[in-house]
Amino acid sequence: MDIKPTINIEDFAKIDLRVATIIAAEPHPNADRLVKLQIDLGSEKRQICAGIRKYHPDPAALVGRQIIIVANLAPRMMRGEESNGMLLAASVGGVPEITDVVLLQPGKEVPAGSTVG
Repeated sequence: MDIKPTINIEDFAKIDLRVATIIAAEPHPNADRLVKLQIDLGSEKRQICAGIRKYHPDPAALVGRQIIIVANLAPRMMRGEESNGMLLAASVGGVPEITDVVLLQPGKEVPAGSTVG
């Protein structure tokens, strides 16, 4: 397992981790590996795209789940769709073969938008 370079607490403090509730999910229309998620952050709703389709082939089954996201990641276009954040997930296995991707979530339901840290 490769561990990334050490960061200091000031770098870590810049990351805004939040709980989001998935309110809609569908396959990305222009990418076989991506899922489009509409999420509720309590004070706002937004869209994120995630490369989890192989491991979650029925995106509709994700609706209602709470996940952890990086809320302050700069928006980026992903195959024609804007993604406004990144979900956190654990990859099981490793290079060259990931066998599963598990979405990180709180241990019990909390209000959307709750901070993580």
